[in-house]
Amino acid sequence: MTAVIDRPVPRAAAPVKPPRAPRRNLAGGRHLPSKVAVNGLLILGSAYMVLPLLWLVFAATKNAGELYSGDAFAFGSDLVANMQRLLGQDDGIFLRWLGNSILYAGVGAVVGGFVSLMAGYAFDKFEFRGKRGLYASVLVGVLIPNTATVIPLYLLAASIGLTNTIWAVLIPTLCNPFSVYLARVFSSGYLPAETLEAARVDGAGPIRSFLQVGLPMLVPGFVTIALFQFVGIWNNFMLPLIMLQNRDLFPSSVGIALWQSQVQQNPEFSTLVIAGSFVSVLPLIIAFVMLQRFWRAGLSAGSVK
Repeated sequence: MTAVIDRPVPRAAAPVKPPRAPRRNLAGGRHLPSKVAVNGLLILGSAYMVLPLLWLVFAATKNAGELYSGDAFAFGSDLVANMQRLLGQDDGIFLRWLGNSILYAGVGAVVGGFVSLMAGYAFDKFEFRGKRGLYASVLVGVLIPNTATVIPLYLLAASIGLTNTIWAVLIPTLCNPFSVYLARVFSSGYLPAETLEAARVDGAGPIRSFLQVGLPMLVPGFVTIALFQFVGIWNNFMLPLIMLQNRDLFPSSVGIALWQSQVQQNPEFSTLVIAGSFVSVLPLIIAFVMLQRFWRAGLSAGSVK
């Protein structure tokens, strides 16, 4: 008996649809005014920040007469003379002021950044009594402007005899509430709890886990915090103004303000103020350029978290 196998009947090919005409991106058209507005605001903000710095570069090359006449954004021919006068004024007092700024900002950035990193790490990874209350006090400290704490800090320093010393400026910079908050954000985003748990299984204690496991992973966060600290301390004016009376201890910000107060009696001091401001900006630019690889990564991690 022969079995008959039915062959499959081939299906008819599906009709080819004609390609659709490209549709206009209506959403992009609707969002065009908002994009223009955002870009316009960004351009205005950039100009607001860059133009004063650009003017400072041009002004540093001019003498006192050219500062108040002619084109503001044109180079002069007295840059070398201005620098020579700046470095020679009062037996080179500006170099001392610049060194003081580097001391205050450098120590405050490194030591203060490390202290803030340890505090943020502790708030993130450890559980202890009163943790929420302490962290709430840190957040409250973020909301208090620095100028509001200058007088209480001065009274505390005066009560223990620290006024008119470098310690009156250094000690208040060793811990910053915003840096502690930022350190906790970095610790939560960069350092998984599983990594520390693996270190504990291997026999590492809390200090060893932080130094050998946590700290290397938090280097971008530490650099970002230290850079914020450095800029904040470098630009700090009110605290050293209140704490210090000896001008040999002044940072560059207070020293330049001292020269600015003498411009009305002697207009030639205006070139010292401009040249000193120009030189004082250079360390900040150098720090940002050298550390940009770290702080850009740190800001990205903090924003994602």
